Amino acid sequence: MKINLNRFRVSGPGKFKLSNHPANYTAKMKSKEDAKLDLEANIKLMAEMQDMMYAHDKWGLLILFQAMDAAGKDGAIKHVMSGVNPQGTQVFSFKQPSAEELDHDYLWRYTKSLPERGRIGIFNRSYYEEVLVVKVHNLLEAEKLPDPVMNANIWKERYRQIRNFEQYLNDNGIKVLKFFLNVSKDEQKNRFLGRIENPAKNWKFSSSDLKERGYWDQYQKAYEEAIANTSTKYAPWHIIPADKKWFARLIISEVIVEKLKELKVHYPVISDEHRANLQSYKEALMSEG
Repeated sequence: MKINLNRFRVSGPGKFKLSNHPANYTAKMKSKEDAKLDLEANIKLMAEMQDMMYAHDKWGLLILFQAMDAAGKDGAIKHVMSGVNPQGTQVFSFKQPSAEELDHDYLWRYTKSLPERGRIGIFNRSYYEEVLVVKVHNLLEAEKLPDPVMNANIWKERYRQIRNFEQYLNDNGIKVLKFFLNVSKDEQKNRFLGRIENPAKNWKFSSSDLKERGYWDQYQKAYEEAIANTSTKYAPWHIIPADKKWFARLIISEVIVEKLKELKVHYPVISDEHRANLQSYKEALMSEG
């Protein structure tokens, strides 16, 4: 089934409302099994193109995952990226910043983890936390910023800094894909209850999850403002309906495949001299008997 990916893409700054993006949308795809077959095909394609990307060694790809708790970020990374070579992929999960990290600018710990050329870097949460959780919980004081920086325009300035950072990455061959997994409040509740009721998943739930759920409206507003101010043609946001995990994973894989195809990665072209040398090396090996 052909899916119009522009349906999920926010490609420019401007007004944005999550209410215009239903979390239970499935593009009229009713069969989980059909989605699974398409996902498997995309996983195979990603593996092939990642191998070429690694050998080509020109482009890098940075994939950001943001979401409310229990939206399925971990599962999406696990399933969608299941076929890629770990040698060419790096996954980083960013938690509460350390004392050392707070002594640096807010992008410092993220820039250290950017992917090299030829590799795919995955951020499970990212520098967008600096305009989300920091904003919702008013955590700026912990960052020890100079007084002149702590003004009414600080969030506007951070949006600008993030846009410039992503422009810089794009201009230097590191493409940025941004996914917001849009889960509904009711579905989050069901998943939380599932974690509580299933002993194998008890470890995934804590009191902080319930506390953060209490800030649902504030987070929704913070996400809307961040997406509205940081969606660009070179680094658009993709709003992924996440109530159906199987559909979310399919769309994420479709977007990644689309981007890898755009890069036109290929295996290095060898010279005629090198090709001739390979033949002589082959003959030498064959002559060993």
